[in-house]
This record gives sequence, C-alpha cells and structure tokens, in this order.
Amino acid sequence: MPNPVSRRTFLGAAAGGAAASVAPRSVDAAERHLPVRLEKPLRVESLSTPALLIDLAAFESNLAKMAESLKARGVGLRPHAKTHKCPVIAHKQFELGAIGICCAKVSEAEVMTDAGINDILITSPVVTKEKIDRVIACAKRIGHLQMVVDNTKTAQDFNDAAAAAGIVLSVIIDLDTGTRRTGIAHGEPALGLGQLIAKLPALKFEGLQAYAGQIMHVKGYEKRKARSEETIAKAVDTRALFEKNGLEVAVLSGGGTGTFDVDSNIEGITDIQAGSYPFMDLQYRAIGDSNSDVYDYFDPSLFVLSTAISKPVEQLITFDAGYKSFSTDAMNPEFRNVTGVVYHWGGDEHGMVQLKEPSQPIALGDKFELMVPHCDPTVNLYDYYHPYREGMVHELWPIAARGRSQ
Repeated sequence: MPNPVSRRTFLGAAAGGAAASVAPRSVDAAERHLPVRLEKPLRVESLSTPALLIDLAAFESNLAKMAESLKARGVGLRPHAKTHKCPVIAHKQFELGAIGICCAKVSEAEVMTDAGINDILITSPVVTKEKIDRVIACAKRIGHLQMVVDNTKTAQDFNDAAAAAGIVLSVIIDLDTGTRRTGIAHGEPALGLGQLIAKLPALKFEGLQAYAGQIMHVKGYEKRKARSEETIAKAVDTRALFEKNGLEVAVLSGGGTGTFDVDSNIEGITDIQAGSYPFMDLQYRAIGDSNSDVYDYFDPSLFVLSTAISKPVEQLITFDAGYKSFSTDAMNPEFRNVTGVVYHWGGDEHGMVQLKEPSQPIALGDKFELMVPHCDPTVNLYDYYHPYREGMVHELWPIAARGRSQ
C-alpha cells in the first residue's frame, strides 16, 4: 500500500494549487474529525471536480432557523448525524443549543464519540453480540448514550452486557410508526417491554422513539400534517399508558425535517430528530410548504461542483459528475442559478446536459454548482466538504463517518 499523505504534506500541496484541492482520505485518523485549514484559501472555481460544496451563508441560516424555531416552541433539537456524518457540523449544532445528536449506526456513533460528542442516541436496533459490545464501549466513554430496543431478547442481552461492563445503559423503546421496518407495536406490547426494562438492573428506561420516516416526504403540507398528527397521537397515547402504569417517560423523540413544524407543536414531544435541514435537497423542496408548492423554509446549501468536459453534439454537453457523484434514488440533479438546461445520467462518471435554452453560455471547462437529489447518500460518496463564503474555501471539513454503515 502507498504511504499515507500526512496532514502537513496535504496542507502544503493544497496551498500550491487546485490540483490538490480535494484532500486524500489519509489525513491522520486522530485528526479526521477536525477542520483541515488551508494555508492559502482557494476560489471555488479552482477546485478539482466533482467537489462537494457547502454554501456557508445558507447553511448557517438553516442551522439558526431550526434552533430558534424549536427553542421558541420549548422542544429540544436532536439532529440526525446520518445526514452530514461530520463531527465539525455536529459541534456547530451543539453550539446553537442541540441537546444531543442521533446516529443511525454504531459505527457513526463511534466516530462521534471519538470527536468528543457527549450525548448520542443510536436510532437503529442492533442484535449481535459484536455490536452490543461496541455500543457498551461507546457508553463507557461519553456522558450519555441512549440505545433503542424493540424486543425483549435484545433488552436482556443489553442488560447482561452492561452489567458485565459495570455500567447502567440508557434505553429508548423504538415504536413502529407504520413503516413496519423497526419498532414494537404501540400500546400494550410496548408497555410490556417497558415493564421488563424497568426490572433489569443494568438498564435505565428513558422514553420512546416515534420517528415516522415514511411521512417526511408526503407532498402537500396539510396532507403531511394530518398524517403526522395521526401517527404521533398513537405515540402520545402510549406515553400516557406508560405513565398510568407508573413508568416515567422522560423522552418522546421523533419528527424530522419534513414535519418539524408539525410535531414540535404536539404536546408530549420532547425533541425532534431533524437531519436534512442544514443542507436540504430536491426531494425536500418538492414536498411543499404551508403556503407554497416548494418547501423553501430552509435554503439549499449543499451542491456538487462539476466541470463541462465534452461536447460531442450541438445540443448536449457532458459534465464530469455521474452516478458516483450523486445519489440516484430520487430525481435528477438540477443546476443552481441556470435555467434552460436538463441533466440526464450519463453513467458512473458523467452527466449529459441537454441544452434547451440556457440562461447563460456553457463552454468546455466551465464549472457549475448542481443541487443534489437526496443529501444523505450523496454525502456518503465524498471524503470532504468544501465550505465556502463569498466564493472562497478556507478549510475542508472531513466527512469522518463516510462509509460507516455498520
């Protein structure tokens, strides 16, 4: 294997020109959660492409809007780090008042633990001894780790592992909100699990998770609102059942970017698990807002910079960003601030852009920002963010949990 490029070597190379503007993954592991400061700032248009960009003005506005909105409603913000996979961003969310973060996978939680994040909720169940042991190891290192469970055997296995490690593990019961993906049924089944957990000496029952991912992208605000209120009402009723039977429910966590302004108004919800709001994407813009067909309360801040590299025919021009540069589970990418063009997939490495009536000339070598269809899986394709302000990139943010799907 080739020798890794050290942080110092990379920084020197980055100062020397655009060819080094996309950093290698081999920055020292101990520093992978820290911003990589460039010795010489780079203009966005000088970056090697494809490059993942963050428009800091829009990004910071989105962070502030969500924090202020939930604070005004008296509801906590527990952002989902599965979207950004970046400790730099997680720390910024804490600075604005987040009560903790969510992680979808144990490996994401390990990265955040390494980065000094002290309050983590792992939102997906795990059942194997190997992963249970890894959760316990994380819990021993930070102030507060919560783990979801949705069945009695897993609860007992976590109790045994926590007891062996000499700790008490905080657990949240994951409710099935209708996805039939994970979770236990509302009402009596959930109560039975809660009563078991309350008797297990190495577990501490802290509450319920009611995340309804299938509702986040329901088109039409009123329809989405009605669906979410109906779904969360079942979780609120389950909470009341727990409390009627003497089990305190300190946490009822749920909601997301698509329903944050609905769920945060429901009495009993304690925190919102919004993930996409810092970035936004084309999927979210298509769902509509309370007064518009476009969901634009938050602004797009995440873009892929791509270069025009070939023009085989008059009405088509090829860009260097294809399947390996964008998620492909939704719609096609769209150009930022350019109309009269249509992006089509051109393969792993290429996007073929139809030139209908371009609002500005597009020539070989030109670089343009494209809005991403789905932010979470797009982020997972890159090693670094290039955050920029007024057209200049001053540092890179490692996507330290990129590829951590275990």
